[in-house]
Amino acid sequence: MNEPNVKKLRFAIVGAGAIAQAYASALKASTVCDVTVVADVRLEAAKALAEKLGSRAVGSIEELLAATDIDAAIVSTPPISHPEITIALLERGVHVLCEKPFAINHKSAVSMIEASRRSGSLLTMASKFRYVKDVVEARRRIHAGAIGDVLQFENAFTGLVDMSNRWNSNPALSGGGVLIDNGTHSLDIARYFLGPLREINVVEGKRIKGSPVEDAVHVFARNENGVPANIDLSWSISKELDYYVRIYGSTGTISLGWKESKIRTKVGGPWEVFGAGYQRDAALAAQVENFIGAIRGDEPLCITTDDALASVRAVEAAYTALRASDSRWTLLEGSVARVAETNGKPASNGSGTLIGV
Repeated sequence: MNEPNVKKLRFAIVGAGAIAQAYASALKASTVCDVTVVADVRLEAAKALAEKLGSRAVGSIEELLAATDIDAAIVSTPPISHPEITIALLERGVHVLCEKPFAINHKSAVSMIEASRRSGSLLTMASKFRYVKDVVEARRRIHAGAIGDVLQFENAFTGLVDMSNRWNSNPALSGGGVLIDNGTHSLDIARYFLGPLREINVVEGKRIKGSPVEDAVHVFARNENGVPANIDLSWSISKELDYYVRIYGSTGTISLGWKESKIRTKVGGPWEVFGAGYQRDAALAAQVENFIGAIRGDEPLCITTDDALASVRAVEAAYTALRASDSRWTLLEGSVARVAETNGKPASNGSGTLIGV
C-alpha cells in the first residue's frame, strides 16, 4: 500500500493500553495513514503514546469528538464503553475498528451496527487470529480437501496470568472473565473454520485465585453439521502446548502452532511444516491494512458486522450455558446413573444452549 500520491487517512487511537501500543506500531509503519489523536481518560497515558507517534493527546471523549482531523478510529477501551464511544464516532462519520470483545451483549452490538448503517461509516470487529497467515492458509487447505472431512476442532488458550489488577477481571467493565476475554477469539476461530455454530455448553473449572469472574472454563460446541469444537480457556493453568488449534479430518490433521504450523495429509503420516507460527504484530498490521483498504474501497472487510454480531451472540449463549452447566451433568450413584433435574424436570445429558451463529 505504498502510494505516496494518495491522501493519507487520519486515525485516532481511543484507549492507550497494551493493545493500543501494538496498533500504534502498525499504524506508524503504514504509508497511507497518520495517527492524529490519542484519547484516554488517563491523560498521561494518552500523552505518552501520542509523543511516540508525533500526535496530540486528549483526555475525554468530548474532546475527541470535537476533533475535525479524524477519518477513522481504533477503539481499544474496556468492552463496557464500546457502544457509547463507537456509536458517537460513527455518527460523526468516523470509520471504526472496535477491539474484541465487540460488546458485552447482543443488544449493544445491534445498536452499534445500526449506527454504522445509518451513518454509512464502516464498522468492523478486531479479531487478529483471522489475519494470521498460518490460519488463513490452514483454512484454504481444509477447503481444498487436504485433510478430508473435518471431524473435530480443538483450541486451547491457557496460561498463568495475574488478572487481579486488570480490568479484564472486573465484570462491570469486561462483562465477565476468561470466557468473554479469550473465548471471543476462540469462538470466532471456530466459526472461521467450522461455519455457523448451532449449540454450545460450558463447564467452569475450579477458581483458585478468589476472582469475581471465571478464570478457567471448558467450552463444547457443535456446528450445523454436528462437528464438535472443544475449547480450553484458563488464566490459572498453562497446558504448555506447542499449538493453539488442531483440526482433525477423516484423512489428516492440521496443527496451528505458536512457533510453527504443520499438516499431515495421511493419518499417521509425516508432518509437513507450512507456516512460521503465530506472529501477532504481522496479524495486527494485516488487520489494519484490510480496514484501510476497505475504507478506500479497494477490498471488502474480512470481518463483517454479521461476524461481529455472531461473535457476541456466541459468547452470550456461552454464558447462558455456563450458568446452567451444573444441571447438565448425568449424576452417578453407585452403579446407577440418574439424570440431574432442573426445576423438577430432567435435563438431557450433554444438552446445551442453541445459538445459531
